Amino acid sequence: MSRELAILEKLEKELNLKQLQIKSLLTITQAINDNISAEGLYNMYKSFLSWEMEIDKMVLFIKEEDKWNCAATINASKENSGVLVPKIIKYKRLHTIKDEDEEILTDFDIIIPVFHKEQPLAYAIIGGIREKSDLYNRIQFITTITNIIAVAIENKRLFKQQIEQERLKREIQLASEVQQMLIPESFPCCEEYALSKIYKPHFNIGGDYIDFISFDKHRFAFCIADISGKGVAAALLMANFQAIIQTFIYQYRDLETFIFALNQAVYRITKADKYITFFIAEIDIRKMELKYINAGHYPPVLINGGKLRRLEEGTTVIGAFEKLPEIKEEIIPINKDALILSFTDGLADLRNENGEFFEDKKIENFVINNCNKTPVEFNEELMSEINIFKGDQEYSDDIAVLTCKVF
Repeated sequence: MSRELAILEKLEKELNLKQLQIKSLLTITQAINDNISAEGLYNMYKSFLSWEMEIDKMVLFIKEEDKWNCAATINASKENSGVLVPKIIKYKRLHTIKDEDEEILTDFDIIIPVFHKEQPLAYAIIGGIREKSDLYNRIQFITTITNIIAVAIENKRLFKQQIEQERLKREIQLASEVQQMLIPESFPCCEEYALSKIYKPHFNIGGDYIDFISFDKHRFAFCIADISGKGVAAALLMANFQAIIQTFIYQYRDLETFIFALNQAVYRITKADKYITFFIAEIDIRKMELKYINAGHYPPVLINGGKLRRLEEGTTVIGAFEKLPEIKEEIIPINKDALILSFTDGLADLRNENGEFFEDKKIENFVINNCNKTPVEFNEELMSEINIFKGDQEYSDDIAVLTCKVF
């Protein structure tokens, strides 16, 4: 009779444990469906282990990006738990800790790894379970709950990452659209002068900027700039930069004052965190005169009366200093058929398969050999030359080219 009673007690105990496990499983599953926070899931996991499974000690590690984070503990220090990581991540299956294992592990009984497609997601290291009854079932159920919690946390991380990527994608799309609106689609071509552009952003959003300003029928200006950095921040700075240029260029009648005011305005925005290389040229067709200032930009190439020179005079970059050092405007008499090639450093930094650069000498020779063409023809030939030179290599940086010719 006593034997039958013992069997009944054992069966009742096992039934109660199964009911408890099912209840715990349903509670955790419902919490996951209700999108409970990661912290909430960790607290449920700790409560389940300590109160329902009567676990004495536990450390749970979750992989976040490329680092292992101690997410939850029972009777263990989070601060000191990091020393366990190198000892446990070698295991790919449930491991029972033995006497011959490293001493640091002897306070625990089992190591539970959680993998997904051979990628580790989590490790739980459990202590105080060996002396418990129904050991096998307890270990199996703890393993199941650990897997459910770890996978739920990983799904949360992936979902958050997806949301972040979608947000960033929308931001980039918006910034790209804004930037495309800032770059003129076409440039003027008339009897007296013509301009043409090449614009190749490295990514969807570049840091290069080109623009054209008409004062009257016979006087105009064009500019080219390279904003430090890439992406959304560069696009937003470019939008501010264009607005400042369009305001100041009509407000100040000489280029030196214009550059001085431009630098102060950009510095107030960036606080020297970013800077802009900038070149601006003003051409008066009646006077056949070119005025320009180069603010730290890659020197444009001028071919004038059959002679080639670089346009280097000016000052340092825009936005790096609260006050610019000496600003020098140069005035050059120009002949008919003068051509100016301005570009960002993405052109000179372009490499071919042999690691050779599309260097200054190549650019200057190209200008000499093609200066009789119209700006559109010139840029088409330049684009062809670029494609032949780089071959299958990707663009390593943004490329902006603005070609101007006086007829």
